[in-house]
Amino acid sequence: MRLRTTALAGTLLLLTGCGAADMTQQASPFAGARGARTVTLSVQSWVGAQANVAVAQYLLEHELGYRVDTVQVDEVPAWDALSQGRVDAILEDWGHPDQEQRYVDDKRTIARGGGLGVTGHIGWYVPTYLAKQHPDITDWRNLDKYTPLFRTAESGSKGQLLDGSPSYVTNDKALVKNLHLDYQVVFAGSEAAQITQIRQFAKEKKPFLTYWYAPQWLFEKVPMTEVKLPPYKEGCDADPEKVACAYPHTPLQKYLNAGFAKDGGKAAAFLKKFRWTTEDQNEVSLMIADQKLSPEEAAKKWVESHRSTWQAWLP
Repeated sequence: MRLRTTALAGTLLLLTGCGAADMTQQASPFAGARGARTVTLSVQSWVGAQANVAVAQYLLEHELGYRVDTVQVDEVPAWDALSQGRVDAILEDWGHPDQEQRYVDDKRTIARGGGLGVTGHIGWYVPTYLAKQHPDITDWRNLDKYTPLFRTAESGSKGQLLDGSPSYVTNDKALVKNLHLDYQVVFAGSEAAQITQIRQFAKEKKPFLTYWYAPQWLFEKVPMTEVKLPPYKEGCDADPEKVACAYPHTPLQKYLNAGFAKDGGKAAAFLKKFRWTTEDQNEVSLMIADQKLSPEEAAKKWVESHRSTWQAWLP
């Protein structure tokens, strides 16, 4: 996740996470098919995005009679694929101003699809059990005091700051450097691998400091408390090398291929209206990632119990 131009992405792994493959070139044969009742949706690697697509796909197929294809594409390449009509829609974007300027404002090959209804936020977190033991640990200025607690084999003499995939949008290396912290950013490799490490730490009640984001179902299984970084101000993260502030709160957005937005009929109208809450997304995410339901099963279960919500999305 997911700011500016670096990607949080990869393929879905173990229903929750991401890998490194970029499948942009494996675009659906249905994308942009004139007159065909088909839709192609981009699926990002984190489970919240998978939940969006699962519910949208279920309703497009079962209520509107479309055939839906999904393509797993990294965040930034997904914009290229969307611009070229290789996918029809991205349902959860965390803010890519360079791509938005290029494709929406300048080339006009991508159209805004409206807000998803969910606000995203990236931050640094410690387990709540640790915050209760050391209340001042939630202030970044005190982190060096606790460096010994966070040392691992990977971080050596420094404290470990656990990140996910190197392809995620993250300011963490710059933050550690610019805030003069005695920490080493260590990448788990994917959302799934990061979740596995966090749950193992929590099971053993060990200290950990991690890059994490909301909304995310894991907070219900492992309560975490955010570390307060220097306050975010507009433009404070404009230079990725000099950033020394917290991550912003980002209203998540949908984007459609411009041709599809104009000529996509009921499918395009439906996706523009698709808007749900953090609680809705987490409910589906939890079924997929923790209860191990298939995305279709999770979507069906949610749809059956939230009729009044999704009926408002139908054109």
